Amino acid sequence: MVLLLVLAFALAQPATAGQRGRGGPAQTPQEAAAIDLSGYWVSVVTEDWRVRMVTPPKGYYESVPMTAEARKVADAWDPAKDEGAGLQCKSYGAPAIMRVPGRLHFTWKDSNTLQMETDSGTQTRIFHFDSKQAASGTEKSWQGYSVAQWEYAGRGQPRKGNLKVVTTNLRAGYLRKNGVPYSENAIVTEYFDLLKAPNGDQWLVVVSEVDDPQYLNPAFITSTQFKKQADGTGWNPTPCSAK
Repeated sequence: MVLLLVLAFALAQPATAGQRGRGGPAQTPQEAAAIDLSGYWVSVVTEDWRVRMVTPPKGYYESVPMTAEARKVADAWDPAKDEGAGLQCKSYGAPAIMRVPGRLHFTWKDSNTLQMETDSGTQTRIFHFDSKQAASGTEKSWQGYSVAQWEYAGRGQPRKGNLKVVTTNLRAGYLRKNGVPYSENAIVTEYFDLLKAPNGDQWLVVVSEVDDPQYLNPAFITSTQFKKQADGTGWNPTPCSAK
């Protein structure tokens, strides 16, 4: 699976704003979609079960390339203090939310804007395809400001490719619930790719890279899997939890 993703990314060609169909008018990002993410997806935990399905103990930082400064911050983790400050959502920000077990719901907010909701933590991410818009002037938030673009593999029909999303303007939070930090200067680069199993099941694979020199050296890279659901059965919005 990883090899297939690497090959897909190597062949992918970035989409340009207002890409035109052959001899036709400019298409919107929704019309030019390389893949169809709409609908409901459920996370399938195939790795890092110990740090995703339960809150890892304080001091357990396996597989995260933390700097010395990050370890000091994580060693001081106090969930009760976070709760008292109203910061229960520190581990539900864009750098971490895809690793939180639960369900996703993708819809088009408009023809230039893709929306992704999570039932875990009741979060909403907005993917902006209009590259002329900028994050400057917007308030830092858990989900930050995400700029999206389609990347196409080849030029045939039906169209194939993946979605690339770059997120900045983040509020500082946790990569894991036990206090592993990321700063407000973190940059998250994600690749959303669809795969179809022999039995017809659709799988979404999200490869994420979190760049944050203050707390990570090198970048933190993960691959997370989701399975397509027929409908919203099981959708269960729950609030953020600090523990």
